[in-house]
Amino acid sequence: MWIKFAIALLPIIWLIISLGVMRMPAARACVIGLVLTIVLAIFSFKLPVLDTMTGALEGIIMGIWPIMFVIVMALFAYNVTTESGGMKTIQNMLATISTDKRIIVLIIAWGFGGFLESIAGFGTAVAIAAGILIAFGLDPIRASVISLIANTTATAFGAIGLPILTLAEVTNLKQENLSFIVTLQLFVLVVLVPFILVILTEGSIKAVKGVGLITLMSGLGMAIPQVIAAKFVGAELPAIVGSLCSIAITVLFTRWHEDEEESDVERPSTNEMLKACSPFILVFIFVIFASSLVPAVNNLLNKVTTNLVVYTGKNPNTLSISWLSSPGTLLFVATLIGGAIQGVSFKKMMQILGQVIKSVWKTTITVCAIVGLAKVMVYAGMTDALAVALVSLLGPAYPLFAPLIGALGTFLTGSATSANVLFGNLQLSAAADLGVSKYWVVASNMTGATAGMLSPQNIAVATGAINREGDEGEILKETVKWGSLYLVICCIFLYVVGLVAGMI
Repeated sequence: MWIKFAIALLPIIWLIISLGVMRMPAARACVIGLVLTIVLAIFSFKLPVLDTMTGALEGIIMGIWPIMFVIVMALFAYNVTTESGGMKTIQNMLATISTDKRIIVLIIAWGFGGFLESIAGFGTAVAIAAGILIAFGLDPIRASVISLIANTTATAFGAIGLPILTLAEVTNLKQENLSFIVTLQLFVLVVLVPFILVILTEGSIKAVKGVGLITLMSGLGMAIPQVIAAKFVGAELPAIVGSLCSIAITVLFTRWHEDEEESDVERPSTNEMLKACSPFILVFIFVIFASSLVPAVNNLLNKVTTNLVVYTGKNPNTLSISWLSSPGTLLFVATLIGGAIQGVSFKKMMQILGQVIKSVWKTTITVCAIVGLAKVMVYAGMTDALAVALVSLLGPAYPLFAPLIGALGTFLTGSATSANVLFGNLQLSAAADLGVSKYWVVASNMTGATAGMLSPQNIAVATGAINREGDEGEILKETVKWGSLYLVICCIFLYVVGLVAGMI
């Protein structure tokens, strides 16, 4: 058992060394990791060559659809709205609400950052939020740390639910059930993070004084709608609904709590705001209609589905490519219509789409390699070998550490989606070996993976956004402190609630 464990652990060790120590480019490290995994699967775990290669091919196809398809379309929506000036209009609207930096942080880093994460992901939330906070007078390093910490819980449902949808795909679990459990697991963290942001804004716990109620409502305004959206719709809408509700409630309580102050920025009109938000309003409507809430439309769209069996070995997965109901397709159509409303020509939108596709080629290689690696590990029995050994070592305490495995995945890859691909099946196998709730333990991987403020890749995005390359160590020093607290709360809360609820 321990020999198999040691061999199965080699690809993970390689990723830790290449990405965390050697700082090798992710695309190169993951391709080498895939090759290493293929060799180990064939020679150590005796998986036939054809089965190994088709297992890797299945992962590569899945990396392209739905993962990269959704990422490309999310960035397409964001870039079209930026090109039209719509994103600037949204920023100006938010800038007119208050001159209190603590309130600005709640609205920009927490609410607007959550919204950017929900529609685009891919580091946009950190980069854009940090830039706006600096414009409002925050120190660049502090603005980056705040943006990184704010960009935690929303990542579970970022890019129109991509991490959860991917986790459901690789584990063959129902995404609606996973989504709902993840929102319950994240609830306490969603309420606590806004308080951390306010404390960081002024560097003292005293900063909460005077805005405690607004901070609490900012967290609850995101947490409660997320639970409701996940329960009745699924993974696509929780972050969108939660972030918009949080912004609205924060603004409402700010208006009620303090006198309206004059801002240097002119407030956009209602028509301008509707125009600016049109792609996101449309994608919200499309997701609702394409969901199980409207069975007639949902069934019609799902008829246009291609089912592929790629793996040639025993118990292959069926890849279902839903051409019309995919979040990527809904984003594409919403962006075309919304872009036209904003006055962007079709030709210009196609140029933007081409630029986006060119800009993510390294990410495409990384994602395809990491999903291929994970698939080979599953089919070869390497994931099971890791799970059996970890359960044997940790016993009933395993669920306490399950979120740390998800956090390790994000630390290595900089992506909650990739963390779910890497370790989703490990968590599933461990839950089966322990005889506990597979949904609770697998969801714990996603919850732990939201600790993205600890990832070197995400920190690099933050330093790049503020033009402070070389200051990664200073930012890491702060994020490690808060990230460790985040994970301790996460592990203890999930373990205790899991025991009380009979999940573990």
